[in-house]
Amino acid sequence: MAGLKKGDQAPEFSFTDASGTKRSLVDFRGKKVALYFYPKDNTPGCTAEACSLRDHYSDLTSKGIEVIGVSADSEKSHQGFRAKFGLPFHLISDPDRKVIEAYGVWGEKKMMGRKYMGIMRHTFIIDESGRIETVIEKVETAKHAQQILRELNF
Repeated sequence: MAGLKKGDQAPEFSFTDASGTKRSLVDFRGKKVALYFYPKDNTPGCTAEACSLRDHYSDLTSKGIEVIGVSADSEKSHQGFRAKFGLPFHLISDPDRKVIEAYGVWGEKKMMGRKYMGIMRHTFIIDESGRIETVIEKVETAKHAQQILRELNF
C-alpha cells in the first residue's frame, strides 16, 4: 500500500506490547495515533526523535494522541532502547517489514553518495476512526512532538 495519503484507511496491524499484551490498531479507535517509523534504535537521529516524543508525551496524550514507534529492530533491542531512555510509548518490532511495507516506508535512501534500501522516517497521524489524517514526511527529529502538535493545530 505504498503512497498512503490523507483520507486513506490506515492498514491494520497487531503487535505484542511491552507487558506481553496483544494489541492492534483497532484497539486505539476513539484516539488519534501518531504512528512513527524510524530506521534504528540507539542511533543519534532516532534517539533525538524518541526523546522528543518522551519529553512531550504528556502534551500528546492530553490531546488524545497515542504514540507508537515502528522499526525493524528486534524486541530485545526495543526493550533496551525503551529502558535506556525511559520511553513511555509502544515500540513495534517489525523484522519481516510487514507493517513497514504496508505503510510504504521501505525505500531507497542515500547517505554519503551511497544508495541503499531502508526505512524512511515518516509519521502517520491516524484519526479516531482509523483514517490517515496527515503524513509527516520531513520529520524534525529533535522537535518531533511539537511538529505533530503543530500539524494537528494544537
